[in-house]
Amino acid sequence: MDKIWEALYQAARLIFGFDPDLVEITLLSLQVTVTATLIASAIGLPLGAWLVVNRFRYRRIVIAIINALMGLPPVVVGLFVYIMLSRSGPFGVLGLLFTPTAMIIAQVIIITPIIVSISHQAIRELWADYHDLLISLNATRLQRVMTLIKDGRRALLTAALAGFGRAIGEVGAIMIVGGNIDHVTRVLTTAIALETGKGEFGLALALGFVLIGMAILVNLAVHGLSRTERGSRW
Repeated sequence: MDKIWEALYQAARLIFGFDPDLVEITLLSLQVTVTATLIASAIGLPLGAWLVVNRFRYRRIVIAIINALMGLPPVVVGLFVYIMLSRSGPFGVLGLLFTPTAMIIAQVIIITPIIVSISHQAIRELWADYHDLLISLNATRLQRVMTLIKDGRRALLTAALAGFGRAIGEVGAIMIVGGNIDHVTRVLTTAIALETGKGEFGLALALGFVLIGMAILVNLAVHGLSRTERGSRW
């Protein structure tokens, strides 16, 4: 019991003392995850809307595959990206392996199907209300997609937040492609795994508290912005 209290005390001291290593790891985690979420959202949100307004032969199969990819094992993604970026891989010449860029690539692959699937579900309900109006206005497919994204932006925040939450807690893939290198690719989740293995529970707890707090703060900030927008409309 004494060890638990000691670890909690050490964690609080590191957090409120703004430990340099803790701050560095936190900022890198935020940089990687926010960048990956923005890229995945830029791909996934329009794609989810496009799947709603377009009808093509294998549409149901494509949607089923995307839904299945929501459960894509992160370690498999990490292995795939590692092979692609390794020296013997097709993109090895770029020298991206064991860099934050490689970690962003892995996270984008992991969370894009999640954002596509959730945004598709949200836009499909909106499309039922807008279908007749947009068809009668003879809107192009691009105009339909943009209208649905604009008017459904609050619902689409859920998709982006789901992607962010999945990315911020990812450890397997980014451990493989990032290497957990100190001061280079060490992020909150990989640092927690490392410090727990070393028995440094104080630092591991501090990292864990920061990880949880960061996820909560981002969600509160986004929902606060959504409420502000809603209030400005009335």
